[in-house]
Amino acid sequence: MSEQEDRTFFDTFMLVLAFLIVFTIVIFAISNSVANRTIADRHHQTADAAERLAERIRPEGRLCLQGQEEECEVRVAAVTRPAAAEEEVAEAGEVDGQQVYNQACTACHGPGIAGAPRTGDDAAWAARMDKGYETLLDHSINGFQGDAGFMPARGGNPNLSDEQVAAALDYMLEQLD
Repeated sequence: MSEQEDRTFFDTFMLVLAFLIVFTIVIFAISNSVANRTIADRHHQTADAAERLAERIRPEGRLCLQGQEEECEVRVAAVTRPAAAEEEVAEAGEVDGQQVYNQACTACHGPGIAGAPRTGDDAAWAARMDKGYETLLDHSINGFQGDAGFMPARGGNPNLSDEQVAAALDYMLEQLD
């Protein structure tokens, strides 16, 4: 190739490169202009914008510890069994252990999670039965943590009454051979 051809190629290449650079800058400027107008149209900053934002992201509730209620804006009822639940138990007479088991116990005692003896597994329940029914009931009501596993108080449901926990325990023991 001659020097003249090289020069023509180089000039053409530089011209195309310059065109692409200018084109990129123009497109960038147009996109920024459109974006700024679009965003500005959607986000008008008003006097109450900060308040509306705070309202949208505020937590649903607050934790108020006993003895610090006066510092809380929201009054929180104590976590106790509702009186209606006690009345239902009194009206029903007998508590359905299977229903309580299905509601609170089956999550752990079904698959044997956290060392919980599986319902109907005689071998797993044998060592626990050796300690006696009263100990089993106490651990079911008050909770227990030992080498064999972890039992949350009232099966993790603080709204269960002692009678309901006892009925669920009786149901599980009835499933043993």
